Amino acid sequence: MGYVFLFLIGFGFSIMGGVTIIAYMNFLPAGLSWGEYISFITSRVECYFLPIGLLFMHIALKRYPNH
Repeated sequence: MGYVFLFLIGFGFSIMGGVTIIAYMNFLPAGLSWGEYISFITSRVECYFLPIGLLFMHIALKRYPNH
């Protein structure tokens, strides 16, 4: 049951981080270059939810017992 919970937490984190990254793409038409965009999202804490969530899901899928 713990692995299912870890997977769902990871899924939620991935959704939050992915939506935030996509929402920040609205800065591109405002004049930011791709380099500035990457620099901006790497400085935002909420954008780190995507890789953390993917890591949680990976751990849950790899550690789930195969019965």
